[in-house]
Amino acid sequence: MAEWLLDASAVLAAAQGEAGGEAISALLDRAAISGVNALEVMVVLARSLGDDAARQGFAVLHLTVLPFTEAEAALAQPLLARHRGLLSLGDAACLATASRHELPVLTADRAWTGLGLALDIHLIRP
Repeated sequence: MAEWLLDASAVLAAAQGEAGGEAISALLDRAAISGVNALEVMVVLARSLGDDAARQGFAVLHLTVLPFTEAEAALAQPLLARHRGLLSLGDAACLATASRHELPVLTADRAWTGLGLALDIHLIRP
């Protein structure tokens, strides 16, 4: 069972050796990611590594991928409407998945901490 939900920014920090990524690498075996955010990670990795290497690189992380269902979509839609311009579709997908599964979130996105959401949001870097 996952103890953390990772935003794409957190996974990419770990995969690309960015600041804060070392902490993420240490908890990958206890973490999950939304299917939407898994796609985000693979798209970014594919830009630099190519499609096959991106899929292989993602698979090596051994993350639990949580499905993005109608229930998560119903939670994400009002987030996007309420925070238009501040949240991307991927952001809303991550936050909705965290809410639905009652998981704390790890992200590099500072803007999330100022949205007043009833979620446990942790930044991966100061």
